[in-house]
Amino acid sequence: MKHLTVALGILVATAALCGQVEAQNYPWCAYYSGLGGTNCGFTSFAQCMATVQGIGGTCSPNTQYQAPGSIRGGYGR
Repeated sequence: MKHLTVALGILVATAALCGQVEAQNYPWCAYYSGLGGTNCGFTSFAQCMATVQGIGGTCSPNTQYQAPGSIRGGYGR
């Protein structure tokens, strides 16, 4: 029981120190044809194409991509 309490305390402390986590935003999306679905987790066109090669699909720019440091939304203008 003592080990469980220590482990729980470490978990809570780690979660408190990590702060807010945001979803990753990458510039390329794979659209799978045979399997269906979308994966917008690619940093380059070549990486995306290597993933869809052989399983079928296409790659396109992620329309929701925002480069790091870019202004989000229209607030503060």
